[in-house]
Amino acid sequence: MSRQAYRARWAGVDYEASAELVDSALWMRLYGSAPADGFEKVVPGRFVRAVPAMDCSAIWHVTTVCEWRAAPFLVHTARETELLIEYTGGDARHAVALGLERVERGVYRTWVKADEVTALRERAVVMVST
Repeated sequence: MSRQAYRARWAGVDYEASAELVDSALWMRLYGSAPADGFEKVVPGRFVRAVPAMDCSAIWHVTTVCEWRAAPFLVHTARETELLIEYTGGDARHAVALGLERVERGVYRTWVKADEVTALRERAVVMVST
């Protein structure tokens, strides 16, 4: 499950991706699980190729969201059977009432058991589409 990531479509194939700025131009690092032309092996089962973002036919920013105790959250990361979730409801009083930890102004998080969340899904925002 993705937490916060990019995906990019290049040469008709969708890849996990990361964005990086190279000499004032945006490039996408594409990640695959099998050898492919132009991809370098970085670790067993992980291959990477950098391409200019303008060569991608689509780029998405993907986040994982859920609900916990009927409130909306963004999933930051996971460990074993727990998720680190951040409240996105915009109501500090409600965040405090939920027992969330304030990590900075307006930001409330907590670790919860993964089986306590509902409506777990990825939300993809199209950044580039040709």
